[in-house]
Amino acid sequence: MSKEMVVHLDGESLDRQLIERIVFNEVEVDISDYALKRVRESRERIEKQLRDGKVIYGVNTGFGKLSDIQIEEDDIAKLQLNLLRADAVGVGEPLSKPIVRAMMILRANALAKGFSGIKEDTLQLLVQMINKGVHPVVPCKGSVGASGDLAPLAHVAIVLIGEGRAEYEGEILTGGEALRLAGLEPVTLQAKEGLALINGTQAMTAVGVIGFNEAERIGYAADMSASLTMEALQGIITAFDSELLAVRPHKELEVVASRIRNWLEGSQRVTSQGQIRMQDAYSIRCIPQVHGASWQALQYVEDRLSVEMNSATDNPIILENGEIISGGHFHGQPIALAMDFMKVGAAELANISERRIERLVNPQLSGLSPFLATDPGLECGLMVAQYAAAALVSENKVLAHPASVDSIPTSANQEDHVSMGTIGSRQAREIIHNSARVIAIELICASQAIHLEQAENELAPATSAYLEKVRKICPPLLADRDISEQIEELAQFLLRDDTLTQQKL
Repeated sequence: MSKEMVVHLDGESLDRQLIERIVFNEVEVDISDYALKRVRESRERIEKQLRDGKVIYGVNTGFGKLSDIQIEEDDIAKLQLNLLRADAVGVGEPLSKPIVRAMMILRANALAKGFSGIKEDTLQLLVQMINKGVHPVVPCKGSVGASGDLAPLAHVAIVLIGEGRAEYEGEILTGGEALRLAGLEPVTLQAKEGLALINGTQAMTAVGVIGFNEAERIGYAADMSASLTMEALQGIITAFDSELLAVRPHKELEVVASRIRNWLEGSQRVTSQGQIRMQDAYSIRCIPQVHGASWQALQYVEDRLSVEMNSATDNPIILENGEIISGGHFHGQPIALAMDFMKVGAAELANISERRIERLVNPQLSGLSPFLATDPGLECGLMVAQYAAAALVSENKVLAHPASVDSIPTSANQEDHVSMGTIGSRQAREIIHNSARVIAIELICASQAIHLEQAENELAPATSAYLEKVRKICPPLLADRDISEQIEELAQFLLRDDTLTQQKL
């Protein structure tokens, strides 16, 4: 772990950049002193209610449809243990380590708000697992996104009691053994703690935050790939005029147009209206409108995630006045709708990119060598690269169907409307990764077109510098060759590269 920075979780100031830094750079975290005070006070309120003989949902009652069954005092600790064991029923491939780390960070931050009744030592163990690299094995499927992400979070929480499975230093171990090797000891859960650990939206939010950061990067990459395609096809820059955009004053349209105008400053390849033709096709002319609308979608998603990552999503909530109220903050609908919106926004970046790919490889539309081949006929060039892009955008269209419009009742109809937000978040990230691959193909096609036109010296400085990055991964094709791995490598570069995001306007 890096000691250069410690992130103090306080339930109020976590943001997506901090999450990513903790997840990937593995800086340490702790709980702020002020937050710890609130955590202790919240715990005291629970214990006072129990001493006063109050009946509290999930503390000394059953869960869901079983909430009317009161639990004897001697069985309260066993109730929490049974909850984790019963709810750890996730299935499918494990979530990636970054997603699991993000889940743990988000859950610790929610508990640090001081409305959940968690004991301080339980919260501190969760923090130490983050710092020491004890990563629970969390199957990716099994959450309906209401009553919280019960199954995924149960697979995290059960490691705190020494059960389940966890990865430590590259090896999959039992939860107890992973804790032992990390120098940690399991906790014994008391009243409310099991519920506090699993009642929340941290699985869908974790996937959403990591996915959003990737979506932002591919948004910039899409703007850049469009810029290079404009140079390859001698696109008409007039359609990006600031006064033209001002008459339809959606802010993001002008932001995209301004960004592309700046990147194309000094280019000898772009043209003016009427110079060689009056209009470009929509996939060129409407870049500000289409890309801008996707950026609007991402702005909405960022707003929802920013609120959610600093929210208490527990049930019941222990208020500062001592009241304990059962509500519905665990319901994932605010994030579910946002994830569906992110799916559509990211899918549209790929849709229009694939249409630009078609214009690059189709000689009837481009005036370039068929399929950008060096020796067309003998060589197929990038013909089937466009097929791959078409397959990816078609898959995206299926994945983009909104998960949030579906609901299947659970817990004997006590939980009769659910969000399916965790499904939506996983689909969103799949779409984002598919879209990165499509944009990578567009960059390769634009690079190849510029190579065939011998136009490298006519590019704008900004696009020329970015083209060098692309060609380090996928040089121009001098003859047909297998570029599958290079497409994937370039897509992964786009998902992680921050050089364009640092040039915000």
